[in-house]
Amino acid sequence: EVHLVESGGALVQAGGSLRLSCAASASRLVFEDYIIGWFRQAPGKDREGISCVSNVDGRTLYESPVKGRFTISTDNAKNTVYLQMENLKPEDTAVYYCAAGKTAFPGCGTFSYEYDSWGQGTQVTVSS
Repeated sequence: EVHLVESGGALVQAGGSLRLSCAASASRLVFEDYIIGWFRQAPGKDREGISCVSNVDGRTLYESPVKGRFTISTDNAKNTVYLQMENLKPEDTAVYYCAAGKTAFPGCGTFSYEYDSWGQGTQVTVSS
């Protein structure tokens, strides 16, 4: 199991930027066998996957609402995954979660069932 802690959430104006961090309590070798996903849940809405990265092959995926604005990256030496968010919009307001899961396939996906370790979430609020 991997213990994950998100940080970096804040109140930001529309058009602004923010970087979220996801620190994992796992060794580098273990962490490299995982895919890492970013999810978010807005008030009254279901949790949605927005991005992921595979530490096995380096492939990334971005869902349409964030494609071109968000960038996922990893620093495996620090067991940390980042989500750089640019040109934030009010509809980006949500609690953001990182998640980790073992993968048996190339790349990664944004389905919740692919992940078995979850962080506690960090609040991102974008004002208009």
